[in-house]
Amino acid sequence: MRQAVLGKVVLVLAALLGCAAVASPAHAFVAQVATSIPADSVNNDGQLQEAVYSAMDGVLKQAIAFSPSLVELRSVKVVGDRLYLLFLLADPDGEQTLKTFEAAEPHSAD
Repeated sequence: MRQAVLGKVVLVLAALLGCAAVASPAHAFVAQVATSIPADSVNNDGQLQEAVYSAMDGVLKQAIAFSPSLVELRSVKVVGDRLYLLFLLADPDGEQTLKTFEAAEPHSAD
């Protein structure tokens, strides 16, 4: 009886190891990050471009821990004396995830 149980345990472990060797988990990273800059620091197009690039650089260096292949400025809003920027970032697998998500038809809860 003990050998039968031991045999089953060995089979289960072998199956788990086989699955682990064949199916490596895919990691897709997607992040949406908001940041802001003082609106009064922007007086012309050149300063605006410099401020947006500086804000984006801060997001890339401080807000995420992956190397994005997609960096998209999704929205800009002026609220009071601040300019709010919303960035979408993704790695290559994250880009594929976004494409799949956007192409999917909405599923009803019926």
